[in-house]
Amino acid sequence: MKEKKENLLLFQQAKLKLILFNSIILLYVIVNIILLTNPNPLMKDTFTISELKLKLEHFCAYQERCHLDVVQKMRGMAIDSHTIDEIVVYLIQNQFLNEERFACSFARGKHRIKHWGNVRIINELKARNISQTIIKIALNEISTEEYFTTFESQSIRIWENITEKNELKKRKKFCDYLLRKGFESQLVCEKVKELEKSIG
Repeated sequence: MKEKKENLLLFQQAKLKLILFNSIILLYVIVNIILLTNPNPLMKDTFTISELKLKLEHFCAYQERCHLDVVQKMRGMAIDSHTIDEIVVYLIQNQFLNEERFACSFARGKHRIKHWGNVRIINELKARNISQTIIKIALNEISTEEYFTTFESQSIRIWENITEKNELKKRKKFCDYLLRKGFESQLVCEKVKELEKSIG
């Protein structure tokens, strides 16, 4: 008799667990269906032109943006191309968007903060569809003296931090790092030879 009660109790517990498990799965499915039909239920599906302009004014005022950033942001909001063109023109006319200002700020910031070289800065600006003329103007934001001072300090720091005993591997790690940072290959080659002679 006692065994029957224990078996009945175990059976009821297993049944409750199964019901709870099925409820959780059902809830999960319902939530996924809701999210698929509306990925962000808190966000509006449509915006008026004035709401879009205000939203993108804030987007551009927060930090310098290039045209590509703004266009991608609007495409992500599922805005048609005619409206995108209209808003980009509005942002340019009201000085919220300025490719030259963006490129200069980008070049200064990436060189001073991330210690990038000209090659990487040029490639990143080209990837953002910035014209060659504006890229040249942006690179003039970095003085030659500042550029070589940064290169020199980065070179010495990296050379001293590489603990590799094998000279060839050390040279490769050094060159790879500075080339990834975007410094010119000729500069890097000259510097590695100089450091091998002086520091050893």
